Amino acid sequence: MTLAEEILDTWRSRLETELPEQNSTNRDSIAYWLIGENPSRLNDFTPTQRHILEQAMDYRYRILRQRYLEVSPVRAYKGLIQRLSNLFLVRNKIRTWIALSRDRQRSVVDVLEEVIQELLQGDRYMQQQATWIAQCTQDSRLRNALLLASVEEYCLRPIRNQPLLCYRFVNYLRRTQKGGMTQVPANDFIRLVSHEIAPDEAEGSVSLLDSRAVAEYQEAQALQEQQEIRNAVQCRFEAYLLEKQVDSNAIAWLRLYLQGQSQEAIAKALDLNVKQIYRLREKISYHATKVFAVKTQSDLVSSWLGNQEIP
Repeated sequence: MTLAEEILDTWRSRLETELPEQNSTNRDSIAYWLIGENPSRLNDFTPTQRHILEQAMDYRYRILRQRYLEVSPVRAYKGLIQRLSNLFLVRNKIRTWIALSRDRQRSVVDVLEEVIQELLQGDRYMQQQATWIAQCTQDSRLRNALLLASVEEYCLRPIRNQPLLCYRFVNYLRRTQKGGMTQVPANDFIRLVSHEIAPDEAEGSVSLLDSRAVAEYQEAQALQEQQEIRNAVQCRFEAYLLEKQVDSNAIAWLRLYLQGQSQEAIAKALDLNVKQIYRLREKISYHATKVFAVKTQSDLVSSWLGNQEIP
């Protein structure tokens, strides 16, 4: 059984227990929605990636079950808008924009509904989600619930301690200005997106338009992914060292080395002389680069343990 099949079976069993009021077709639809498009991609996940995936799936499921499942479409939509409009940063930014515009009769909810509509129509991720949901189920009520749950989860994703919805609101402002909306004076618009707003002195200033936020978020995600790969490779290499019985101190040396310890410090920690540590280092490096790395992340292993890289 592949990992994707295992996760799918686990969710089917859980949903059968927790959602007995749903028929088996709907439960399967929810399970496929949680797993996401192209389930076979899960088969290449490391244990760390699987753990993160399971947490994300559980979070999305709780949003769906607690807020949208078995709720009428109108009530579910109103609940989504109400929750998002209650976000302090979002509400404050929209109120500031309304105050600077010529149309001060608009409410936070009015503007937020336009932002969400634009999100559904123009955001690539949400378009992919809508397409996947349509493939998961033909039930219009369930499809609506899955879509609203996806919107809420997406809007609340944190970017530099602000929900992603804040940045989608800025995108909305950019496009409405380009579209020539007369109720927003150009000078006020420039003032709005270029200045910092301090809604609460204790909280400090909040930049309405941070041009580097998304890039830094993506960089952080890439670094996290790299760290997950590194941890997984380290675990597999430790298992290899144990299986091959390379040396009784091999795993301890590896962990200390990857912490940045010098050979002298490692020798002291393991109560060995420096010559023994250097011989151990050469032995581990050989196994890492000549045997283990041939099958697993060769570039990564070489950068850690290649002879030319070890101080």
